Amino acid sequence: MKKTVLAFSRVSPEMAERLQQDFNVIIPDPKKGDLNEQFNEALPHSHGMIGAGRTLGREQLESAKQLEVVSSISVGYDNYDVGYLTERSIMLTNTPDVLTESTADLGFSLIMSSARRVAELDAYTKAGKWKRSIEASHFGTDVYGKTLGIVGMGNIGAAVARRGRLGFNMPILYSGNSRKTALEQELGAQFRTLDQLLAESDFVCLVVPLSEKTQHMISTRELSLMKKSAILVNIARGPIVDEPALIKALQDGTIRGAGLDVYEKEPLSESPLFALSNAVTLPHIGSATDETRQAMADRAYTNLRAALLGEKPQDLVNTQVWKG
Repeated sequence: MKKTVLAFSRVSPEMAERLQQDFNVIIPDPKKGDLNEQFNEALPHSHGMIGAGRTLGREQLESAKQLEVVSSISVGYDNYDVGYLTERSIMLTNTPDVLTESTADLGFSLIMSSARRVAELDAYTKAGKWKRSIEASHFGTDVYGKTLGIVGMGNIGAAVARRGRLGFNMPILYSGNSRKTALEQELGAQFRTLDQLLAESDFVCLVVPLSEKTQHMISTRELSLMKKSAILVNIARGPIVDEPALIKALQDGTIRGAGLDVYEKEPLSESPLFALSNAVTLPHIGSATDETRQAMADRAYTNLRAALLGEKPQDLVNTQVWKG
């Protein structure tokens, strides 16, 4: 008898077709009524769930008595109550590695666009304001040879660091929970405390996972340690930065600028950030390329299928629940 899989976010027709080969598949459809009602009606029948973006914990999953696995089509898993899932021996899987290079590309594009004021001057040109050669008030700042500080030297942080060091001859500083001796040898990266990194870097790129420890790790005090000429880039999670403190720092000239792909509240439809010419604001697109999203979906499908067929998923987050 086929097990039942509930898609808790949109999935492609190709993904739906693959799932239907092995499982009974429930995909809430806005044409059929309220999505939350359909979701809740499907929970008691679901053995597996696949999707991204929905908060899942005790309150949401209490009725999912048959649930064996939640397969997330993302690398981050702060939307999921890992403790509760583990308590119920529900496997949680994610999609690490496949989005590393795409997210690093996006991080470096924010460095470049913030430094050279790309978004601001694109709008300036399209508004018909380019009447003569631009003056110093519109000048940007160089990237080549500047110091790049990476906060969180995991796979994505290392990929950003390689772009900076090998492509732009940038000295690399990093902070984190452990030394990365291989990267120190490969890139000449130097370990610093967070305070030291903030004080010495021309560009600070945040690539740490969100946790109680990292929430608001960048706030008023930390921003005041940065150079006035420095630029902050966040491609991690929004709550790592105290957003009101960042807005004030950008308004007051405490730092030169910021490149942001993530925010404390998403989606972000209104914000003082939008009025700031020294803030580049993107709609959380770190992994948003055709190739990477397909790879993430493939990885999530593989994890889900393995779990429901009694095999250990490749990307099991709460490994302690595996009893195979």
